[in-house]
Amino acid sequence: MRPFAELLDRLSLTTSRNAKLVLLRDYLKATPDPDRGWALAALTGELSFSGAKPAMIRKAVEARVDPVLFGWSYDYVGDLAETTALIWPRDPRHRANREPELGEVADALMRASRADAPALIEGWLDALEPKGRWALLKLVTGGLRVGLSARMARTAVAMMRPAAVTEPPNPAGREAVEALPPIAVGDVEEIWHALRPPYEDLFAWAEGRAERPSADAPGRFRPVMLATALDEDLDLPRLDPADFAAEWKWDGIRVQAVREGEQTRLYSRTGDEISSAFPDVVAALAFQGAVDGELLVIRNGVVAPFGDLQQRLNRKMASARLMQDHPAAILAYDLLAEEGEDLRGLPFTERRARLERLVARHDADRLGLSPLLAHRSWADLATLRADPPVGAAAEGLMLKRRDSAYVAGRPKGPWFKWKRDPHVIDAVLMYAQRGHGKRSGFYSDYTFGVWTEAGVLTPVGKAYFGFTDEELKQLDKFVRDHTTDRFGPVRAVRAERDFGLVLEIAFEGLQRSTRHKSGVAMRFPRIGRIRWDKPAREADTLDSVLDLLDAIERGGGRVSAGQKA
Repeated sequence: MRPFAELLDRLSLTTSRNAKLVLLRDYLKATPDPDRGWALAALTGELSFSGAKPAMIRKAVEARVDPVLFGWSYDYVGDLAETTALIWPRDPRHRANREPELGEVADALMRASRADAPALIEGWLDALEPKGRWALLKLVTGGLRVGLSARMARTAVAMMRPAAVTEPPNPAGREAVEALPPIAVGDVEEIWHALRPPYEDLFAWAEGRAERPSADAPGRFRPVMLATALDEDLDLPRLDPADFAAEWKWDGIRVQAVREGEQTRLYSRTGDEISSAFPDVVAALAFQGAVDGELLVIRNGVVAPFGDLQQRLNRKMASARLMQDHPAAILAYDLLAEEGEDLRGLPFTERRARLERLVARHDADRLGLSPLLAHRSWADLATLRADPPVGAAAEGLMLKRRDSAYVAGRPKGPWFKWKRDPHVIDAVLMYAQRGHGKRSGFYSDYTFGVWTEAGVLTPVGKAYFGFTDEELKQLDKFVRDHTTDRFGPVRAVRAERDFGLVLEIAFEGLQRSTRHKSGVAMRFPRIGRIRWDKPAREADTLDSVLDLLDAIERGGGRVSAGQKA
């Protein structure tokens, strides 16, 4: 565990993307199988242990430490793994235990039942030093939080390829006889979902010791192509609108529907299979190929807001009543494969023509076609973007070069996303909570509210990003200086008609909610500005927020809550 612990520690303290890649590449090169494979699985989110849960960790540490002391420590530190690693008292009987290897831990936990896991973990905690305990608990709970995405981890694998193959030493010295072709991250992603930890065949290929593993697994996931955000001032003047097809940026989730041979699967954009949560969609797929599209709730041909789809997300199974009340379907916008033929190298216009023919032959209730939008100029599209007739179901536009191939990753230029401007309200800070990880020493999670008719504040959302590091320090100081009450890790902040901190909140969506006292729930709220200048009494009211919700449901453009709908 020690090399893995050192890797996590250095990754968490390193801010440079390139430095993180070099750290991981060097670790993968120096660490033998299977430890490096299990480390890669953990870093890419491919490793989970059903028998080990955070609640079990908390119970184990509270059995050895006063629960009140642990609670106070956890509130202050803000991270379960770090708190446990520092406060854990070793059992003297286990001080001489051998430190476990990463592969040994992973293998044991994969086979352990929920009843067996606590004893295993406690024994390892007794054998490890604090840094090793921290790494063990991060591995067990799955919350690594070291600033390394799955794509970056796969990039580090591609970087393992040696520059050249050399012959054995001879009197003339070592000579390079053949350079190995470099590996692109797209090459790794193409085969990733056909591989399983601990990835020994992947590493053998990356190091030039074996052929590339086969990606020809029926029903496999294809790496998705992503769009870059459009900069209106820089991008539009240099682009020709005639070169681009335009379509709605649907407010659902990106999916890939694959039916090859007897395999039919539905994947999220990250490659997670979600077939069991949407059996109605999967059962209706009748093509042979792979379709890229958006999963939405559609009733009588009308796309419902994201909140309706959210009722079906993150579920292992879907009941008959849920499927009836929230019928899901796919609006397709690209065709990646058909009848065993890979179409990703074709221009978008050719893929689109074949997609239109495929959808025309299919059951329209579960697979529809995302329409292309007629336009002659960027001004035409700007008008549609500002006030789309589809209302809340579209969050902007997608622009795709007509000659673009389907390339994994986020290449700059072929595809752009032109999102609508966010909604904005002015709200008053009500509560603050400590953050986690690097923010554990700051009050960085903020609950905000608006005024009711009775002149009291009601919470309407919570935000924990959108501000700079310097602004975080200012917000933290305000919270500490104006705390009126404490509830565990949460502080109530002074918020009155004549005194309070106003925050400008930007958010992507608003929906009705019976779970919230205010009756509304926000989607992706963030702090746009800190309104040090604005009196608290001038913040928005709940009535103005509900007027905004009415405007959204009618399909109106993006406005501030204080504006007339």
